[in-house]
Amino acid sequence: MHFTEYDTRLAAYAVIVDDADRVLLTWFNSKGGADPAWLLPGGGVEYDESLEEAVRREVLEETGYAVAVGAPLTTHSFTGSESRHTGRPFKSVRVFFAATIVGGALGTTEVGGSTDFAEWIPVADVASQAARADIVDIGLAAATDKAHG
Repeated sequence: MHFTEYDTRLAAYAVIVDDADRVLLTWFNSKGGADPAWLLPGGGVEYDESLEEAVRREVLEETGYAVAVGAPLTTHSFTGSESRHTGRPFKSVRVFFAATIVGGALGTTEVGGSTDFAEWIPVADVASQAARADIVDIGLAAATDKAHG
């Protein structure tokens, strides 16, 4: 299929693991169609912003923290037969970045958005969180690979 025949959603996410081996996750409240679940902070990249700008904006909105965006960790994509916005086939492209907190305080700042709250979860406990999106596992696996590679 030619790229003009489908929609593309570009998203960028932060993988933030602290010195206590906890990962910063956000609770997605299902405003957007999917089931409620834990996610990595991040989301759609606006037309006029870079991937890194999107990560900084999304992390601040969803967690209350300012971050320094590090190196890209991995990418992941998938396709679907019908966008809920346009009805056209779609491709989702997700880029994961390492990030570190440089300021702010824990607390969701977006109003009326898809994130209810953010929380530090021990990395060892992530697998037991039944309601988590695949991006959590993809991001943590990439961060672990980079840390040990």
